[in-house]
Amino acid sequence: MRQHRLRTLATAALLLLGLIAPARAEDQDTSQRIQEEIWALPTPLPMFAYLVRPLGDGPFPLVIMNHGVSLNARDRSFFPLVEFRDAAMWFARRGYLVVAPVGTGYGAAAIDIPERGLYGPFFSKIGKCTNPNFLDAGLAVAQVDLWIIDYMAAEKRTLPKDVIVVGQSAGGWAAIALSSLNPPQVKAIITFAAGRGGRVDGKPNNNCGPDRLVEATGMFGHTSRVPMLWFYIENDTFFGPALSKRMHEAFTRAGGRAEYHLLPPFGDEGHFLIGSPDSIPTWSPLVERFLDKVR
Repeated sequence: MRQHRLRTLATAALLLLGLIAPARAEDQDTSQRIQEEIWALPTPLPMFAYLVRPLGDGPFPLVIMNHGVSLNARDRSFFPLVEFRDAAMWFARRGYLVVAPVGTGYGAAAIDIPERGLYGPFFSKIGKCTNPNFLDAGLAVAQVDLWIIDYMAAEKRTLPKDVIVVGQSAGGWAAIALSSLNPPQVKAIITFAAGRGGRVDGKPNNNCGPDRLVEATGMFGHTSRVPMLWFYIENDTFFGPALSKRMHEAFTRAGGRAEYHLLPPFGDEGHFLIGSPDSIPTWSPLVERFLDKVR
């Protein structure tokens, strides 16, 4: 019964979002043909996921892509199924099966149960800026990644020890948190503009407890040993260069392994670089070089 409800919800999401399973026509002329799908994942916290993969049954290496969070309920209701579709397809064309889970309080899946939802207190809230809890918010979404890794491996769709996790903003923060657990399946982690508590009250470069964020980053670094690639952008008004450099210094000083790149300004707001197809020529050569080193 539960599986039937999930399949029904996934079908409804397809109809509502108008997403077509095969990749767009302009994406067909590539080295590897790919296919887009919507899945309803029966994890302990059921959720929708955008999935793009090479044609065939696999198993494939897995990429999980974590999106950020929004404090605005209206913005969450208009949240796209995937923030970084072109980036996801870039990985799929290189042989990866990509899963981008959608938080339960977002878009067509905007059924936020306060006690359990990805926008609920356990998953997204960091508390008051006077005493923010950055650690638990990151670790909670890291647990979602572990559920997805286990589920996809059990389905025989993915290779059990060939996983890459990619995250943007709060999703990148969750990826840093995941690195502190050193899951044996994860061979590399890539983050774009990772952090929590940016732009308090909508004001640029107004961070919620920046010193606490740096401290929490260092705490994750104490146990993190997964190779990581961190991207920040010069005109990011959520986590600017001064703050991101402090985070990286704290992380690596504590023992974490993270290659840091500060990319040049992008558009009007660098924080959302990963969501633009125009950014792929900027970051993809660095990603390819990094992945070659961790193979």
